[in-house]
Amino acid sequence: MHVVATAGHVDHGKTTLVDALTGMRSDRLEEERRRGLSIELGYVWTTLPEVGQVAFVDVPGHERFVPTMLAGIGPVPAVLLVVAADDPWMPQAAEHLAALDALGVRHGVAAVTRSDLADPGPAVERVSAELARTSLRGSPVVAVSARTGEGMDALRAHLTAMVAALPSPAPDADVRMWVDRRFTVRGAGTVVTGTLPAGTLAPGDEVEVDGLRGRVRGVQALGEPVEAAQGVARVALNLVGDGLEEVDRGSVLVAPGRWHRTDLLDVRVAGDVDALPAHPQLHVGAASLTARVRPLGEGLVRLSLDRPLPLRVGDRALLRDPGSRLIWGLRVLDPAPPALRRRGAAARRARALTATWARAGWDGAPDLGAEVARRGIVDTRMLTRIGLTPTDPLPEGITRAGRWLVADRAASALARRVAALVAEHDRDRPLDPGVPLTALAERLGVPSPEIVAAVVAAPLTVRGGRVVAAAASPALPPEVERAVAAIRRDLAASPYAAPSADRLRELGLDPRREAAAAKAGLLLRAAPGIVLLPGADREAAQLLAALPQPFTTSEARQHLGTSRRVALPLLDHLDRAGLTRRLPDDRREVVARG
Repeated sequence: MHVVATAGHVDHGKTTLVDALTGMRSDRLEEERRRGLSIELGYVWTTLPEVGQVAFVDVPGHERFVPTMLAGIGPVPAVLLVVAADDPWMPQAAEHLAALDALGVRHGVAAVTRSDLADPGPAVERVSAELARTSLRGSPVVAVSARTGEGMDALRAHLTAMVAALPSPAPDADVRMWVDRRFTVRGAGTVVTGTLPAGTLAPGDEVEVDGLRGRVRGVQALGEPVEAAQGVARVALNLVGDGLEEVDRGSVLVAPGRWHRTDLLDVRVAGDVDALPAHPQLHVGAASLTARVRPLGEGLVRLSLDRPLPLRVGDRALLRDPGSRLIWGLRVLDPAPPALRRRGAAARRARALTATWARAGWDGAPDLGAEVARRGIVDTRMLTRIGLTPTDPLPEGITRAGRWLVADRAASALARRVAALVAEHDRDRPLDPGVPLTALAERLGVPSPEIVAAVVAAPLTVRGGRVVAAAASPALPPEVERAVAAIRRDLAASPYAAPSADRLRELGLDPRREAAAAKAGLLLRAAPGIVLLPGADREAAQLLAALPQPFTTSEARQHLGTSRRVALPLLDHLDRAGLTRRLPDDRREVVARG
């Protein structure tokens, strides 16, 4: 399916024209038929032989219904601009065209209607000149009469060519549908309609509407139930879920967990930013809401919204002053911006945005490398929700740390701070070299120890969850080395007669010094207070292998010539090291030798 919006001044024949194209009636309200103008959005459709089904969103042309008109054209990729031959160029046609230009709509056909009532030549010339100043420049202009049928075949041909040139949206894209109508059907409940620009919706799908969770009970496209609707499509959805009776025009239906809802965003505005009111109306999709403007720099502003919306980098929207009827187009640069707290923060923010987006010419989504460079450290889940799914492989200049991406500049700065913190720690606590990754993450203010591990640079390394100097044996104070030498002498004759607690106190080996000596590889610490010589565990396994397998704790104790105080923690250590295996009856067997 293809979807085309109408645009143009009130009473220039939009409804009559699309009804003639489709053979349907889009003025669905009694008041619309009585007054002869569109008040609400209307939908009709037809089949064009070469391109299939085409749905028309018939929007109101009266100035009082501009928000409704913008709700109709906001999500639609193509337009049929309608201008009457027997009327001059009118204000609403100009405002509609300005809105289309601000939204960057590039696919269109213009129809000069009522050509049977006046010479269409001047209107064709004027419309062509007006289009030439907008994103719709070069669009065909066709003189038609819905009453006589003159020009209708040519119009259908141009419409066919236009929709054939429309890009095909991805069927697996993340769903976002702006609700433009809501009503209740007896026995079914809440029904919403809108234009699905991309992705797929089917009965049973879980959805989120304005933060509320719900489920799609049924899907219709062009008035008929379907097993699935694939964008671009006009759809009606029967929704079930708590609170969904509050859904209305301007609500947004999205795939759960795939979008970032924000009430704060940085944007680039086209046009005279100095003329922006402090509180313009923001029109995006079918939503209309009040925004508060904070200037950042030339053409750059921060918008604060009165309710959160699911927005992504590169989204287009409009700002409108209802008083002057001026319109500004905007492009979303960052829907998840940092807070501006310090003096001069706005100017610095403007420089950062300019540095990122100038490379993209301000027209397309910036590259991932530039975005990560500006943010420094960013969660890949957030990047995906704002429309910047990380690629594989990553661009140069980015380090991956689990689900985090770190820019090279930020990684280098963190590496220097890690080195300084580890050096400071080792000077103050030489018996406990290295700092846990979790402690460093907290000191550095980074969200994950994985980031610290990813930025560690030589001569530091990560060992056992700590960042340590790469040297295998850290220097120990002389008194610790003397204590270790004494223990070597004590164990020379009886290698499994571990020194008692009294002997350790006599040698000055408190738990901290004992652990330091073990970390340096000078002692084997089977448990706190139980120290043997390095390699005693492997030698014990060799000795125990000579016993009939399996063996008891008592047999092991006697064979090693030691006490129960030493045998129990030593056997537990052998189990942990994979040298022995403990059986359900508490006996053991050797599983590794040497």
